[in-house]
Amino acid sequence: MEGLRGFAVFLVFLVHYVTLVQPWIDEQSVVLVLATALHTIGNTGVDLFFVLSGYLIYSSLIARPQKFTRFMSRRVQRIYPAFVPVFLAYVALSFVFPAESKIPRSLTEGIVYLAQNFLLLPGLFPIAPMITVAWSLSYEFFFYLTIPLVIVIFNLRQRSVLWRACFFSSLTAMTMIYCVAFGGHIRLTMFVAGILLHEAINSRRVAAPGSLVAFVALVAGLLATLLPVTGALGSAVKVPALFVSFFVLCLSLFGHPDAWLARAFSWTPLRWLGNMSYSYYLLHGLALKASFLAFARFFPATEQGSVLFWAFLPVMFGLTLIPTTALFLSVERPLSLVAKGN
Repeated sequence: MEGLRGFAVFLVFLVHYVTLVQPWIDEQSVVLVLATALHTIGNTGVDLFFVLSGYLIYSSLIARPQKFTRFMSRRVQRIYPAFVPVFLAYVALSFVFPAESKIPRSLTEGIVYLAQNFLLLPGLFPIAPMITVAWSLSYEFFFYLTIPLVIVIFNLRQRSVLWRACFFSSLTAMTMIYCVAFGGHIRLTMFVAGILLHEAINSRRVAAPGSLVAFVALVAGLLATLLPVTGALGSAVKVPALFVSFFVLCLSLFGHPDAWLARAFSWTPLRWLGNMSYSYYLLHGLALKASFLAFARFFPATEQGSVLFWAFLPVMFGLTLIPTTALFLSVERPLSLVAKGN
């Protein structure tokens, strides 16, 4: 689980790294094509987070009845302690660098915008997020709010594993069809991949695929995002491909924890990154931008070359670890990870 989170957050890092390093890449080079592909693939890191979240939250809720207020208070405790200092840092920097600010100049509009961002509304609602990655947190909270109600309304704890699996599979298919036809937040269905993962493991009737099958599924899912199809057709192909890909990957890793692929995802540095993935997710974009602004003084963007793309990558990744680790150790771990089950 920790290794998967580390892998997911590194994919997200690639998105922002490629975005910021592009001025240093020759537009005619093959590296630009590769960088663009990495940017696209990197976007799937958020989808993997949704799958893992769906698995963990649903596993906890379906196992036993829980008071909704207690459940939500634990979710708030998990999300907000690390979010608040990053949010305040963005607000402060918006005033220091007004040209980069997303806050409206009008006092009333500015207050409303800040309130919307603090309440994690950008993402589900057409609001530009002040913290770029925070859009996904609105998806998370939507899932937190709805899945306890779905479990209660449909009496899912009293249903069989097969009934629940058919229910969520049908719900996913209908949601995907609707989103492709009329638009919508189709990536919310990735949470259901985690729900079905729990049901597959819980049933003990679904055989976990081997490492080779899981690896091929992972590669196929990631490469599917590079298909030259966009719009509704692109969503109809790419989202289901990722849904199946990450489901197969996780089922294999959890079912065969001693296999070679599971051992690869259990690599200690990857697990360490996964353990602090939320702090890293929130702050790495700001750290990257600051690092690139500093490096631009020594390596102007006019100095283009494929070597710089590869040379910058480990350096920039290392620099992002400094503030994100500090946030994790000083805020997230003591304030959000003290309660069991977070």
